[in-house]
Amino acid sequence: MKKYIAIFLLFFSGQISAQTQADSLLHFITQHKTNAALYLVKNDTVQGRLNEDKLMPLASTMKILVALEFAKQASQAILDPAQNVALSELDKYYLPGTDGGAHAAWLSYCNSNKLAMQDSISLLNVARGMMMFSSNANTEFLMDLLGLDNVKNNLQLLGIKNHTTIFPIVASLFMYQNPKHKSEESILKGIRNLSEEQYCRYIYDMHRALKFDTLLKAKFRPQDLSLKMQKLWSDRLPASTVKAYAQICHVINNRKFFDHKTYEILSKVLETIMENPANKSWLSHAGMKGGSTAWVLTKAMYATTTAGDRFELAYFFNDLTPAEQIKIQGWMNSFELTVLTEPAFVQKLRLQLH
Repeated sequence: MKKYIAIFLLFFSGQISAQTQADSLLHFITQHKTNAALYLVKNDTVQGRLNEDKLMPLASTMKILVALEFAKQASQAILDPAQNVALSELDKYYLPGTDGGAHAAWLSYCNSNKLAMQDSISLLNVARGMMMFSSNANTEFLMDLLGLDNVKNNLQLLGIKNHTTIFPIVASLFMYQNPKHKSEESILKGIRNLSEEQYCRYIYDMHRALKFDTLLKAKFRPQDLSLKMQKLWSDRLPASTVKAYAQICHVINNRKFFDHKTYEILSKVLETIMENPANKSWLSHAGMKGGSTAWVLTKAMYATTTAGDRFELAYFFNDLTPAEQIKIQGWMNSFELTVLTEPAFVQKLRLQLH
């Protein structure tokens, strides 16, 4: 499954081009209101909303909650972010050919930057790899380490009500293995008939098995993942709303809900775009996480500028065609930059989504 890796916010030399791309994405949203959702807040005032309470698949944007739990436990010394973990432990959760090369890209990055020592790496870098490269293996390792129930409990802590059950994405793929002598349609029908509780219970069992059954991954058959199978998998991913994820971003952005140490650690995990000098020149802090499947694009982000303006933005798409995916991904960075820097564009967005 391909994953969306966040693009850094940078000033463009061609501002007209950035504005045009931002307009293109806004136009797409206004013309596809049935499969798009957006929620934009500036300085605690809602500037734009569309389908704000519509449940939509999150894909990897859900990983914000795992990063938050990591920061909380690290701040309370429940875990030591400097502690090393063997790369072989992470490999137990890696399912080749299902993450668009994200985990391999993270390992390459670690090697290039000499972050791994004696085939082990710090927990902090595992968490950063989950956010920067969207490694599913890192995510599911951390879900185990932190406790999946603890990750889920953040929804209640933050007052988030519109959210379906969180579960490990890699393990969910085993649901779509096609037993012999069964048609694809019968498999799909059986999965559709499962309640959310039944669906998740199977996934949790498979997730636990991945750690101990050394032959389980060898039995996985990527050829079973037809487009119909992938679409149902995508549709049944953990889902939430743009309003809920803008609310989560607000809690992170305002630096008031958690203690200073939690925010300090969270910034190391979630705000890697601030390591770019060009961003430091106009942003006090900013973070983001995106996600995708073949049909889904999601993004949640926040930023506080050096001028003191605070933004929280979440925008989701579902049921996209491949061509639409390519176009939207090409527009997203310019759209986000224009929202943060052009008040006239925010006004236009507010009027068009009124």
